[in-house]
Amino acid sequence: MTASAPVTQDVLTIPRKLPEGGKLNLVGLTREGLRDALIAAGTPEKQARMRTGQIWQWIYQKGAREFGAMTNLSKDYRAQLDEHFTIAVPEIVSKQVSLDGTRKYLMRIAGGHEVEVVYIPEEDRGTLCISSQVGCTLTCTFCHTGTQKLVRNLTAGEVIGQVMVARDDLDEWPRPGEGSGERPRLISNIVLMGMGEPLYNFENVRDAMKIAMDGEGIAISRRRITLSTSGVVPAIAKTAEEIGCMLAVSFHATTDEVRDVLVPINKKWRIKKLLEALREYPKASNSERITFEYVMLKDVNDSDEDARRLVKLIAGIPAKINLIPFNEWPGAPYQRSDWDRIEKFADIIYKAGYASPIRTPRGEDIMAACGQLKSATERGRKSKAEIEAETGI
Repeated sequence: MTASAPVTQDVLTIPRKLPEGGKLNLVGLTREGLRDALIAAGTPEKQARMRTGQIWQWIYQKGAREFGAMTNLSKDYRAQLDEHFTIAVPEIVSKQVSLDGTRKYLMRIAGGHEVEVVYIPEEDRGTLCISSQVGCTLTCTFCHTGTQKLVRNLTAGEVIGQVMVARDDLDEWPRPGEGSGERPRLISNIVLMGMGEPLYNFENVRDAMKIAMDGEGIAISRRRITLSTSGVVPAIAKTAEEIGCMLAVSFHATTDEVRDVLVPINKKWRIKKLLEALREYPKASNSERITFEYVMLKDVNDSDEDARRLVKLIAGIPAKINLIPFNEWPGAPYQRSDWDRIEKFADIIYKAGYASPIRTPRGEDIMAACGQLKSATERGRKSKAEIEAETGI
């Protein structure tokens, strides 16, 4: 398999048609797909490009959910659109707000499945962490999401729909009479770090992120979108070529022996092969650097030797290392490294010339922190304290 070959799994992705009424959902269609759908529904080809632009702006720039709101289209044409199409997004089942302001949404998608989405407000940015699959296939042993079996890939509409629903809740869409840039930008960054492995759902993630980056819509710069992968090596070059966003890799270990346990995909693509692909990414995508995510696990991967080995492994790669204090969850087989151990690990990396920020845990009290997401309804609606009270952990 070449470095740019597509990577696929035998995972169900539902069709774009809704089960009720047979209307086609426009959310998630590319511009080309939207144009083709309009022509198929009777829009004259000479008008299709213009109509595509108009409808695109209504959906992604203004947040319209009904064709009747599209006032620069004739009433007859709006009725024609309503006959053939719908504008459907996920539904919020529950919302929890952490003491630190983090919001965790449990969203329901087609088929009754649920995914979790997290919004993290900070002084200089607002980051939305979105999911790409229902469950996950990778079974990383430190990750709560990895304990949930993979159900299916999300469609492009369900991926970008998470962003749209969060904008609804944050009241971020322009109000009537306002320009698209007049309201505060509450969602300034997107990270594909929620449930699932984005590169095992490449095409849908790609199409959704192209919508997010489109300047006549949600308009989030590719440099403010970060895709996190556990190391699906053959799809990394395709990500550079077809998405071009920032890349993060769930690294978490400095030897194949330890990474085989923490991140089992390592058994398929070893650290050496992964690093070869990562060395090419910044050049191919014009990205500034790779982010290496490294969860700090007590007495597992947090020694001085690990820190020095990490520095040697990534030599020559423009990089920063995000050190993530392990976010515990009921039944987790690991413990968080002691704080002084994390700081010493960070200091070794910093003195070697790499940025080594220690990620501040956010949303732990509502099980919204990194590695804690799980969509099972009985867990998604409960806080960490409630789960611990029930399980006795």
